[in-house]
Amino acid sequence: MPEFDVDDRLAWAVTWTARDEPMERSAHALAADGRVWLVDPMADDAALGAAEALGEVVGVLQLLDRHPRDCVSLARRYGVPHLRLPEQLPDTPFQVERVTWVPGWREVGLWWGERRAWVIPEAVGTASYFAVGGRPLGVHPMLRAKPPGVLRGLMPETLFVGHGPTLHGGAAAALREALRRSRRDIPRATLAGMRTFTPAEAVRPLRGRR
Repeated sequence: MPEFDVDDRLAWAVTWTARDEPMERSAHALAADGRVWLVDPMADDAALGAAEALGEVVGVLQLLDRHPRDCVSLARRYGVPHLRLPEQLPDTPFQVERVTWVPGWREVGLWWGERRAWVIPEAVGTASYFAVGGRPLGVHPMLRAKPPGVLRGLMPETLFVGHGPTLHGGAAAALREALRRSRRDIPRATLAGMRTFTPAEAVRPLRGRR
């Protein structure tokens, strides 16, 4: 079982990110008016305890088709709906937007206008293999050649992602820069991915002999 770093600095949200895991998976709890929604969640007692401190869990949201994670078991645990790829979320503060919608990759994002916050589960991330070149945010390696058009013009203050820590402050500028450099940074992102997901023994020959 992975261990998680819990970020509970916001009074209305909790993020937990897998520690010492290549994919740096992150999950979130978003709270409004005493109600809490778990977003692409993973089971962790400390994180869920922090989420429960925000209010009553009323739903589990799965925003990416291949992010089942612990959605089903946690929805069952709390006795709440598991909403997979929702088209709308009435009676919530969230607006749903399609991010990528092709066979094998169906992804929706959430916009929370009152908080100036976006949740983008996969298309961008702060994990090390997304955010290359010392930048705080990057486009998913498989989308760098043609990032989703919906991402352009977004102006979040806070950006929750599915891989890596939440981006607090400066998120709009970081997103613009990530999109601007998306193609240019393909070589760096490719190398970062190899370093992250390829065993050291396989990467070592690429670094030359010493």
